[in-house]
Amino acid sequence: MIDLDDVHRAAARLEGVVRHTPVLTARHFDVRVAAHLLLKAEQLQHAGAFKFRGAYNAIAALDDAERRRGVVAFSSGNHAQAVAFACQLLDVPVAIVMPSDAPPIKLTATRGYGAEVVLYDREREDREQIGRQLAEERDATVIPPFDHPDVMAGQGTVALELIEEVGHLDVLVAPIGGGGLLSGCAVAARGLLPDVEVVGVEPEVRTAARDALETGEIVQRPIPRTLLDGQRTGAIGVGPLAVLRAVGARVIGVGDQEVEATMRALVARTKQVVEPSGAAGLAAILAGKVEVAGKRVGVVLSGGNVDLPVLARILAG
Repeated sequence: MIDLDDVHRAAARLEGVVRHTPVLTARHFDVRVAAHLLLKAEQLQHAGAFKFRGAYNAIAALDDAERRRGVVAFSSGNHAQAVAFACQLLDVPVAIVMPSDAPPIKLTATRGYGAEVVLYDREREDREQIGRQLAEERDATVIPPFDHPDVMAGQGTVALELIEEVGHLDVLVAPIGGGGLLSGCAVAARGLLPDVEVVGVEPEVRTAARDALETGEIVQRPIPRTLLDGQRTGAIGVGPLAVLRAVGARVIGVGDQEVEATMRALVARTKQVVEPSGAAGLAAILAGKVEVAGKRVGVVLSGGNVDLPVLARILAG
């Protein structure tokens, strides 16, 4: 479990390093849902996603000896890029375990930040097992993508910034893969606004987060086939689950076609390119799956790392 003080400490570490991303509005969206939507544009963050916040916070918290020994991470893409870039800034050796079918744009960017990339088959191999074995062999520190207090606290600075800039919110909506973003944001939001409703959005074909919240236990599900590649995880984390149940968060599903329509709308109405997972929260709202009429709603656009051929196909309809 983390608390608001942990998020404030993360914000202090990130001061002058992280981008204070803008909050976007679009009258078109507000009219469609009869609400005021405030879109936190984390696609404009370093490495193209919110993940940089948690990665940098966790690595900056290591002592000098730990940094010299290096770190290992496992990720389908955005956490990989974030850890690689943070390690480049902090001069820390890094190896990243990534699926062989990760979007090429994410593989290229991770290598471009100087990271060693170790590929695996996500259908047959366990990335966490590979990563932890690699870390043991190298005496390195594992920086997991979501189930880590410093990672969760770093991600929580997204909501901290949003609320400090815009004030009161009735609802906060963010995508959920492993749960680091949603749990960190839930802690920040509830710490500042005790009555705010916290809503997570996962792919419709994946029920790992919904099942875990319902049962109170980590539920391992098959890796889903979905456009929302940033959320292709089989389970959420222990720490995120504890936080989300404590704050009474709920999670809903969204379909690929709803996300594609939202990505097109974001380009048309805000001139912003947002990756599929990054558009999930807004997609759920526009599809009428979150009741927002008459409310002030914070929406996290979590990233913008989408391969150009995929983007071209989506924009073409």
